[in-house]
Amino acid sequence: MSQQLKGKVALVTGGSRGLGAVTAEALADQGADVAISYVASKEKADIVVEQLRAKGVRALAIRSDQGDTSAAKPLIDQVVAHFGRLDILINNAAIAVQGKTVDAPDLDTVNLDRQWRINVMGAVATTRAAAPVLSNGGRIIFIGSLLGTRVPFAGAADYAGTKAAVAGYARGVARDLGGRDITVNVIQPGVMPTDMAAAVLGDTIPPALLDLHPIRRIATLEEVSAMVCFLAGPQGGYITGGVHDVAGGLGI
Repeated sequence: MSQQLKGKVALVTGGSRGLGAVTAEALADQGADVAISYVASKEKADIVVEQLRAKGVRALAIRSDQGDTSAAKPLIDQVVAHFGRLDILINNAAIAVQGKTVDAPDLDTVNLDRQWRINVMGAVATTRAAAPVLSNGGRIIFIGSLLGTRVPFAGAADYAGTKAAVAGYARGVARDLGGRDITVNVIQPGVMPTDMAAAVLGDTIPPALLDLHPIRRIATLEEVSAMVCFLAGPQGGYITGGVHDVAGGLGI
């Protein structure tokens, strides 16, 4: 396999499971040394690190709560202290609180507010902390959601809002860092086989939701992580400020 990221150091937030773990492995397959952050899943994070090291790269798991914006700089500092540099930031960590319309009498505003802190302010804080130390020619990739631009069902207003905010912020960061040849992009998956999706949809994808996909299936995590690797690699060097759907045509 091509080692186009050999010598690079990547940080994947929320990298202990789901898309984050698969993305960390895909980056390692391309030769990158990889740090992952996690909140509560230490055992899962340790397993991911073992799998990364088995690929012949350096790897590190760091406990860091993205809901606490003060944790962002220590996270970045630990990555740089351990690896000596940072080239690629994957802002992946997020939560999904969906299923209730905004007029629901039992709307869980506490967790909705926490969702905003993690999905938006946590990603912003991590980006702010990383930007001064990110190498020239580096990469910042936000994992957004198709719901950031299209909302085909009710009960997702706050989640959609967080992902729309991330897309707007990423465009501004792309403008700010373009002079250093740092590219900044957003990847917007649709439905993926993750714990997050299962918590919202259950174990079975509703046929009505599948009917919205011209390609009548959900994405694999590998398909989404492949786009991450493309944008993180040398061939993605002239793509910035973009919002890229990996969603099987959902919402067109």
